[in-house]
Amino acid sequence: MQNKAKITFCGGVGAVTGANFLLEADGKKILVDCGLTQSEKLADETNWAPFPYDPKEIDILFVTHAHIDHVGRIPKLMNEGFRGQIFSTPPTMDLAKPMLDDTAGILDKSDKYGLDKIYSEENIKKSFSFWKGADYHEKIPITDNLEAAFYNAGHILGSAMVLFTYNGKKIMFTGDLGNSPSPLLPDTDNVKGVDYLVMESVYGDRNHESREDRRRMLEEVIEDNYHRKGTLVIPTFSLERSQELLFEMNNLVEENHIPEMPVFLDSPLAIRLTEVFQKYKGYFNENAQKFMIEDPNLFKFPGLRFTLNAEESKMIDETSGPKIIIAGSGMSSGGRVVYHEQKYLPDPNNTLLLIGYQSVGTPGRLIQEGVKTVKIAGEYVHMRAHLAYIYGYSGHKDSDHLLGFIQDMRESLRKVFVVMGEPKSSMFLVQKMRDNLGIEAYAPEQGDSATLDC
Repeated sequence: MQNKAKITFCGGVGAVTGANFLLEADGKKILVDCGLTQSEKLADETNWAPFPYDPKEIDILFVTHAHIDHVGRIPKLMNEGFRGQIFSTPPTMDLAKPMLDDTAGILDKSDKYGLDKIYSEENIKKSFSFWKGADYHEKIPITDNLEAAFYNAGHILGSAMVLFTYNGKKIMFTGDLGNSPSPLLPDTDNVKGVDYLVMESVYGDRNHESREDRRRMLEEVIEDNYHRKGTLVIPTFSLERSQELLFEMNNLVEENHIPEMPVFLDSPLAIRLTEVFQKYKGYFNENAQKFMIEDPNLFKFPGLRFTLNAEESKMIDETSGPKIIIAGSGMSSGGRVVYHEQKYLPDPNNTLLLIGYQSVGTPGRLIQEGVKTVKIAGEYVHMRAHLAYIYGYSGHKDSDHLLGFIQDMRESLRKVFVVMGEPKSSMFLVQKMRDNLGIEAYAPEQGDSATLDC
């Protein structure tokens, strides 16, 4: 008699964020990711509804990477009785701590849902007492018939796909797949022989610019802003996008492709995370490691200033243009960037550059869609600044590269479950897989389960 495994899609379906998947196999209950749903409100009530499983019954949580939409509900899991093991790569473990601390600083200000108790220092500290690091390709035994291993996803530092092998059958969860080639990270691992795949689809229906094009476009945006003596505001995610952008600017400055000017990294979290990056240089790709031998200060260049405290941040206004401000958050829904947007977006001499995914309902998404007046941090702001966007700095594979990723394992695949995308993006990718590759692909809905023959 065949053994069965079961996957339940508890989050991360019908939306890009909120990854949370339950795998049941060989008597074990295993979670892959436990993330926050991120929309226009960080303290969205969907995050604080009861889990569709009993946290006390979960044996293991595997974390694919440290973005908050993959780790943000771990304190809630702990608060409700989870006491199993947590596994991730070592960089993910080190990056998750400042990410959770930062989110706690935002959420515990809310009076609703008892977030101060959920996001307590005790719950975050307790999480890491159960957390273990495992390197890429290292076998993690679970039962006699079930084991797991991490493979490099190429998305952010330490990001991983989780491959479960159960009775010889391979079940893989991609987490977020990186936009390879990256300036900093190795390409996504090529994994063979996968039977069942749960994969992301953030950009399932569109493509990015090439690496050469995105660098050229960044150079053009910076030069255009410089000649107008304006302020270039770049909302960015503190983890990976900020470091990748600094790396690109470092090259552009040192190769004299852009003029020297003040560049402010106005994000305490990004500054803290950049220190973690310096610790894990061995996880970078060969080119970045060679570059670091010649230039040990990978994320520093003439004109760059880190503004750690609030007073330093306020003094940015006293520096006349041209200048560049890189600040969180990436969707303009919080962080220090909202202050800069309130100040600089009404001026047509300035520029707003969007370089990351903008979730539905966020100010960043509204601006991207052409809204001329947008509510940012409770204040209505007139959007008169130049608007530019470069999709190539996304950390996610685009449609063609997602299909290429699938192409390499099509012979073994029995079913693909397409998740972590807006519905139109997921369904477009599902149809492409069916039509172009002849693969049995589905876009599950919240709460759906699938039984796998193992």
